[in-house]
Amino acid sequence: MQDLVISARLTVPASELQWFFCRSSGAGGQNVNKVESAVRLTWSVTESDALGPFHRQRLQECYAARLVKGCLVVSVSEERSQHLNRKIALRRLAALIREGIQPLPSSRKATRPTRSSQRRRVESKKQRGAIKKQRRSRFGLDD
Repeated sequence: MQDLVISARLTVPASELQWFFCRSSGAGGQNVNKVESAVRLTWSVTESDALGPFHRQRLQECYAARLVKGCLVVSVSEERSQHLNRKIALRRLAALIREGIQPLPSSRKATRPTRSSQRRRVESKKQRGAIKKQRRSRFGLDD
């Protein structure tokens, strides 16, 4: 197997990836009963030498609910071929890592509404109130 290239500055060595294979469920005829085409790819976030301390911490925070004993696990059984399932698993793991090490979005700077927007809001509320007022039943001479 070859190394998993995440970005120009981050590559996960193939030696850190653990592969497990099992029989896939679902459609596939006799192929399902005799070929181990389902793939489970495991990568230890906590023990990886490819990550720096900052990226390791970001991934652990981002995928805290998804980590199993410090490992990120990807399971694939979509295709009938083990080879295709392996490719899909590698792509998914790379996408997860890329997404996890992205910097946090900048926080929103609190601003006040402008005077004109406040005025428009109040005017629309007054118009709505006037419409509702017209719907009310009027008292007649008999009441």
